Amino acid sequence: MAVTDVISGSGGRGPGGPWRNWAGNVTARPARIAAPASTEELVAAVRAAAAEGLTVKAVGAGHSFTPAAATDGLLIRPERLTGIRRIDREAGTVTVAAGTPLKHLNRALAAHGLSLTNMGDIMEQTVSGATSTGTHGTGRDSASIAAQITALELVTADGSVLGCSADENADVFAAARLGLGALGVVSELTFAVEPEFLLTAREEPMPFDEVTGRFAELVAENEHFEFYWFPHTGNCNTKRNNRSQGPAAPPGRVSGWIEDELLSNGVFQVACAVGRAVPAAIPGIAKVSSRALSARTYTDIPYKVFTSPRRVRFVEMEYALPREAAVEALGQLKAMVERSDLRISFPVEVRTAPADDIALSTAAGRDTVYIAVHMYRGTPHQAYFAAAERIMTAHDGRPHWGKLHTRDAGYLAEVYPRFGEFTALRDRLDPERRFTNGYLRQVLGD
Repeated sequence: MAVTDVISGSGGRGPGGPWRNWAGNVTARPARIAAPASTEELVAAVRAAAAEGLTVKAVGAGHSFTPAAATDGLLIRPERLTGIRRIDREAGTVTVAAGTPLKHLNRALAAHGLSLTNMGDIMEQTVSGATSTGTHGTGRDSASIAAQITALELVTADGSVLGCSADENADVFAAARLGLGALGVVSELTFAVEPEFLLTAREEPMPFDEVTGRFAELVAENEHFEFYWFPHTGNCNTKRNNRSQGPAAPPGRVSGWIEDELLSNGVFQVACAVGRAVPAAIPGIAKVSSRALSARTYTDIPYKVFTSPRRVRFVEMEYALPREAAVEALGQLKAMVERSDLRISFPVEVRTAPADDIALSTAAGRDTVYIAVHMYRGTPHQAYFAAAERIMTAHDGRPHWGKLHTRDAGYLAEVYPRFGEFTALRDRLDPERRFTNGYLRQVLGD
């Protein structure tokens, strides 16, 4: 399909159908869809949209819970703008087309004996979708995927193609690594990579009071530390990932399937469905679920340790707080759940990141703790998320750009010191708001 073969009024999986995100909570009905296979075709699509007076949004794999990519104008789909474009072993970089899924990038890098330094816990997203919304994993010293970008190519509102790096269009590079799709459409990204290494994962249960009491120690002693707290219990599951000399010792096929598929997805899916039908059963289910996963240790290449299959669908809100607020905010969240009538079937996820220098990164300028709350898809989440959000904003929390929240530009300008720098660049690159939508009007103003 050439870029001119757009499907008027269609979306998603066929003519006439809307585009929907992974969680099913966002629907868009674009006027047109294009699936460019090159930067040149992407430029032509943006210019054609401008001539028709259409706004333009690029969509990734739909893993954002916010309508960050929704549009009633031209929807740019990613499935043909994919693949590795260059590997530079001397520079330690890989250049990849923007629509490439992270799972394909990870497997291609592994085939060349290379790896990203850090990554999130799922790899279904496209590289541009993940970086543009601030996808991150957990790390003491290594930060989000966007922080590993060394260069990018951006198609702007007038159809110009900007090469951006620390040495070229540096002001655009400083912002566009995490640009929310507000500055243009990213056509390719260059990431820093390193020779493939091994990680040893140590997963084990730990009481909530012990995890929070030792939080600073656990973060300092491990390259990658995270934990899950199960509401209605005092139980947590912890995960520590550290580099290893090996040898590789991946989970056994049967034991890995039991942990990662049967318990984490199959049984958990059933437990969530029962909880949705009978909310009063959730505290009892939580006590059983929090003890279902046993302690285990295994060693493997990075993407097989960092990432896990996520087949149970949910909605999510995540806030980035100053690291020093972690224990207090978690205590307040636990106390709120305990004194309320809420019934929460999903665990709360806690991760960390070091400060970085990207204008709209949730870790911009400060060491960060991430606290994420989830609800099973189809379960009312508003009361829980609103109560959690009040706690997070009391600690100057920054919402994840791709996850549910109610913050607006007025609030965000207060918690991002370089917010004005980003919006001024947007005014310069997209004065006519070719790349706007309702979500960007909410979070960036108009």
